[in-house]
Amino acid sequence: MTRDQQLQPRKRPIQGRARLTVEAILEASAQVFEELGYAKTTTDRIAERAGVSIGTLYQYFPGKDALLVALAEQHVDKGLEMSAQMLDTSVHLERIPLEDLLRSFLQAAIALHRERPRLHQMLFVEAPKSTGFLEALSAREDALADQLRVVLERHPEVRLPDPDLGVYVLIHVTEGLVHDYIVHPPPGNVDEERFTGEMVRLLRGYLAPEAGGTCRG
Repeated sequence: MTRDQQLQPRKRPIQGRARLTVEAILEASAQVFEELGYAKTTTDRIAERAGVSIGTLYQYFPGKDALLVALAEQHVDKGLEMSAQMLDTSVHLERIPLEDLLRSFLQAAIALHRERPRLHQMLFVEAPKSTGFLEALSAREDALADQLRVVLERHPEVRLPDPDLGVYVLIHVTEGLVHDYIVHPPPGNVDEERFTGEMVRLLRGYLAPEAGGTCRG
């Protein structure tokens, strides 16, 4: 078995009962990884928490690394779904002040990162990455970039000479700073409202430099 095969599910559930079993295994995996950390987590403990036999677990996943990658994919999919809902282009987002759009975008990102922060750290720092996972992650990021590009190109406040580069900067600055805010908070007990205000100021100044200094904190 190759390294990539070790990180992929053995099979995908089709019937409803099988899907429920896989969901139970993944939820148990998230709980055990959070409680014990990567090194101490075993498939035996996960199977016991999920209420299934170890044989049933191995029908779907070859080991704990494949479970961790599946959780990472699940997390990324949820983030993309949240962004799609917020950036639904059927809504006239260009009529909403840029500051309010950015605030909503950041609040959604913070809410996603606040869900099980220890697990989030493990997923994207400790988790092994298969070629398939990296390709899937890239495809999901491209989908988010497409959503954001439509909004930024239509919004009258945005002034970007290179929209593709602007979207790249927006995604990666947001991901990096929000992740660090959750995992390594700044000194001084900075609350979420103040942090969000600073992020809005930063991003609005980049996206709409003529108006960047007027943003509310």
